[in-house]
Amino acid sequence: MLTGGEAVVRALAAHGVTDAFGIPGTHNLEIYRHLRPYGIRHVTPRHEQGAGYAADAYARVSGRPGVAITTTGPALLNIAAAVGQAYSDSVPLLVVSPGMPLRHPRQSTGLLHEMRSQTEALRGVAAVSHRVASVEEIGVAVARAFTLFRTGRPRPVHIEVPLDLLEAVEPAGPPRLAPPAAPPAPDPEAVRAAARVLGSARRPALVLGGGARTAAAECRALAGLLGAPVVTTANGKGVVDERHPLSLGVSLHSPAVRSWLADRDAVLAVGTELAESDVWGPLPALAGRLIRVDVDPAQMYAGLPADVPLVGDAPTVLGALLDALTGAPTGALTGTPPGSAGPRDDGADLAADVTALRSSRDDETRERDARWVPYLRAIRRVLAEDAVITSDSAQCCYYGALPHLPVGPEGRYLHPTGFGTLGYALPAAVGAKTACPERQVVALSGDGGLQFSVQELATAAQTGLPLPVVVFDNGGYGEIREEMAARGDRPVAVDLPAVDLPALARAYGGRGSVVRTPGELSAALAEALLTPGPTVVTVPEEDPR
Repeated sequence: MLTGGEAVVRALAAHGVTDAFGIPGTHNLEIYRHLRPYGIRHVTPRHEQGAGYAADAYARVSGRPGVAITTTGPALLNIAAAVGQAYSDSVPLLVVSPGMPLRHPRQSTGLLHEMRSQTEALRGVAAVSHRVASVEEIGVAVARAFTLFRTGRPRPVHIEVPLDLLEAVEPAGPPRLAPPAAPPAPDPEAVRAAARVLGSARRPALVLGGGARTAAAECRALAGLLGAPVVTTANGKGVVDERHPLSLGVSLHSPAVRSWLADRDAVLAVGTELAESDVWGPLPALAGRLIRVDVDPAQMYAGLPADVPLVGDAPTVLGALLDALTGAPTGALTGTPPGSAGPRDDGADLAADVTALRSSRDDETRERDARWVPYLRAIRRVLAEDAVITSDSAQCCYYGALPHLPVGPEGRYLHPTGFGTLGYALPAAVGAKTACPERQVVALSGDGGLQFSVQELATAAQTGLPLPVVVFDNGGYGEIREEMAARGDRPVAVDLPAVDLPALARAYGGRGSVVRTPGELSAALAEALLTPGPTVVTVPEEDPR
């Protein structure tokens, strides 16, 4: 016999949950009552959206689902943007909230935080939004959520527990656990077909998304075996070290790279939607055959349809593909494919081609990106290889750091792609640091994006852990300002009054400084990585007006 609140916490603990993010409220206190007895540590952000972003980053870095707890009504709606971001980026995020009482009438009664349907609201951004009807069903619902996280494309789940059920004492039944699940195995004939395509290709390429992250070793082996240059999406950044001779980094947005990709005779795309948000424009028409690897069968005909679909998780599929390729006759990999003009380029020529393509990519945006590149090099010199960098929907991040701040598979770069929320970097850094307190974590943001969640400096200060926040200040919403100017419009509502962000950091219990050279940034960042609490380091950009 358990209360609903204890049943929630028991189910979370049974699935290995050790950390949760959220804000207590009048309707969820029975959940909070049981967190400590069940050994679940709690982090209290200053806004539920921050709780969602922190739990999102926790999941990306730790490999375990992130858990967020809200109260009813406005609190749940506050976290909805973070749930939408987790859905877009395939992040296993579990949100638990109270709801209106079991027998609450459909007509409004004026109950605190009342809204017509929380589950319908969350179904618009989550993969599943489920309202339980008994204490015993709570354990089943949590087990189902963890089953969904493990057996398919991981996406956010919302579980609503009626507020009177949280306090009710009912039979809870035995603990329910998500069953062990073997990774789905690819169809053997599809693997052989993919090996034939790749083995005979003269100009192969790899496109890696976030779904390839657990198969970094296999991706690197395939690139070397095939002599295939590698380009990634934002979520795939660093799956193959971006300093590798075959890496083109995050550059699907580059016209030169898109033209090069369109000319490949075989493209192996792993764990990516190949969506507009990945290429920042129309999808390229491919001249060659497209092999897609994805745990989600629906991806095989979305965007660019697969010529050879391989359904399964990336390590399993790519391991089978490597076995098929290395078991093939040597000539199928290195000789002259039937109907071709000659053998593949040797390694030296291939590396030179990749270097030239990188140069062409950088030439396209050299003038625009010059304001960030020296500072990003300064950041890279200071950070450890396994550092975690969190990012915002800011120019310094998507134009600057994504293509110009190299990351390897030991590190992580977390960026809010697709849904493209603002204010992600700071609370995400709190979540990443909670998951991995021993690793360096740095947030990158612009002044506009930071102010969406700047209150989480207080959360960072409360953790007492070093957390540098590097802010490139362009005086407002620089991207929208430039889009207005490009339309011939007079910019309006995009120039923000200057804010002394370092002083604000100090007010929240942290530290702050302004730097004006890459050398000053290196020194400030090195100090911030050793200083408990948040340190805001502001880099003023030239006044664009």
